[in-house]
Amino acid sequence: MLTDLLPNVVWADMWAATKETLYMTGFSLVATFILGILLGTLLFLTSKGQMWENKAINVLISAVVNIFRSIPFIILIILLIPFTLFLVKTMLGPEAALPALIIGAAPFYARMVEIGLREVDKGVVEAARSMGAKTSTIIFKVLLPESMPALISGITVTAIALVGYTAMAGAIGAGGLGNLAYLQGFQRSNNDVTFVATITILIIVFIIQFIGDIISSKLDKR
Repeated sequence: MLTDLLPNVVWADMWAATKETLYMTGFSLVATFILGILLGTLLFLTSKGQMWENKAINVLISAVVNIFRSIPFIILIILLIPFTLFLVKTMLGPEAALPALIIGAAPFYARMVEIGLREVDKGVVEAARSMGAKTSTIIFKVLLPESMPALISGITVTAIALVGYTAMAGAIGAGGLGNLAYLQGFQRSNNDVTFVATITILIIVFIIQFIGDIISSKLDKR
């Protein structure tokens, strides 16, 4: 029945493309989470009135975050070609998309981390400081745990954006569902291939959102 409805879909290719999309999204998401937490925390701590207040560093980090957050992803891939070739020696395949995915998503998530940290009750932080807690203790025992629901919501949004980025990266040879939809679907006028690839991407997005909502709600103490 499926063969009649979707005659041009090669399911082995669809499954392989799905695994490439999941690999690109998963790997870049982990790196984005780590880098985003670091950048966002630095942005927060070096801002006015915070423990590591430093205007020069804050302005520098903020400028870097704003620049890379503002560049359209497809242009970012092109700009990073020399860097990508230096790291992975190729511009084809899932690995070639990773540098652009991480550099494009980490600044986006960093801003969400900063916003999440700013939402933490100042009274809780001041109470920890008055009890002589070290900066590291405040960061890892107060700020990050208290802002965790917002951080999870932020990484969920970022993960969904990354799925979209992988589709764009696929259009220029990085593999995945975007590559399959473009090469076997659009270029060959096989609308059924494009349709199935799109539905698969939507399913991935819905699953990510569902998991993110569950984790965030469980961590929310309000």
